[in-house]
Amino acid sequence: MRRDKIKLSFSIIAHNEEKNIKRCLESIKWADEIILVDCESNDKTVEIAKRYNVKIFKRKNNPNLNINKSFGISKAKGEWIFYIDPDEVITKELKREIIEVINSNTEYNGFKLPRLNFYAFNFLRHGGNYPDTQLRLFRKGKARFPNKHVHERIEVEGKVGRLKNYMLHYPYNTVAEYINKINFYTDFQVNYWIKKGKSINKFEFIYNITYKPLQKFFERFFLKAGFLDGVGGFFAAFTNSVTHIINYLKFYEYIKKKK
Repeated sequence: MRRDKIKLSFSIIAHNEEKNIKRCLESIKWADEIILVDCESNDKTVEIAKRYNVKIFKRKNNPNLNINKSFGISKAKGEWIFYIDPDEVITKELKREIIEVINSNTEYNGFKLPRLNFYAFNFLRHGGNYPDTQLRLFRKGKARFPNKHVHERIEVEGKVGRLKNYMLHYPYNTVAEYINKINFYTDFQVNYWIKKGKSINKFEFIYNITYKPLQKFFERFFLKAGFLDGVGGFFAAFTNSVTHIINYLKFYEYIKKKK
């Protein structure tokens, strides 16, 4: 990279990511700057990160992850910023494309790119799991998270382009990892509904723990050809349906306790 012309920053937040952080940092160690916001890790995340040229900031582990993502982005000094999660990896092909783009006179203020996901058994290319488009690369001061929901996307001021090469994503290396994470995401969703004043009747509840999960599974595994991804495709379709059921069971549990 021509460091005299363009400065690129990567921003990461992490909480107990000792299994993933090395793989991620190895893939971006070529960057001009790496910002890591540690959210109360009690494993070896920080110890591993210190082996790299990383600027580390400490923050409270906020359930809305985007609050700390926004903090990390605010600390980045690069003309261009790439937000990356600890369980993601920049491939060599994507690295070359990023460098080429930020060193060009591009009219775009942000770029979307495909993401290839690994679900316990294999990478997924079907079932609606690919290209799993993400907006991650943007000019400093031209993008932000709304900071309202954990699954919201970055908003960019101005034109947005697309990169061809994908990054790798390892959200669930094992079935156990999925089980550990499902509580976090379902708890957040239920609390979000509660804050929004959501209500639910018996018909809606029954619909969302019976028909809707089956519909979601059928669509992803059969209509979108998730079966072509083998066991991993089944795991992704099945867990997507299970998560939907748990969301509504937890919300129903909250309402019953409240009454």
